[in-house]
Amino acid sequence: MAKPREALQTLFEKLLGSRNVYFQPPESVKLNYPCIVYERSGIRTDSANNKAYLKHNQYTVTYIDEDPDSEIPDKLLELEYCGFNTHFTADNLNHDVFTLYF
Repeated sequence: MAKPREALQTLFEKLLGSRNVYFQPPESVKLNYPCIVYERSGIRTDSANNKAYLKHNQYTVTYIDEDPDSEIPDKLLELEYCGFNTHFTADNLNHDVFTLYF
């Protein structure tokens, strides 16, 4: 059985249609575009009776592409528990940032 993060990696690769998916890449890694970069940014815990009964990893997911009209951000928003945070451009690349609980 795949670990949750490995399942998320596979999900992103299928959604993107390539292996340009990077989990917490070091600065030395050269990114190939378009790509998805993601990192764990927290854990949401649901509690009852002073005990945690559900835990969901929170990820910050950034889609990077030269094309400002890509359909990938819409596909990311179709994922359960995914919300859009912000958009910015840097080095002539469009960055769409999402929060995903998985």
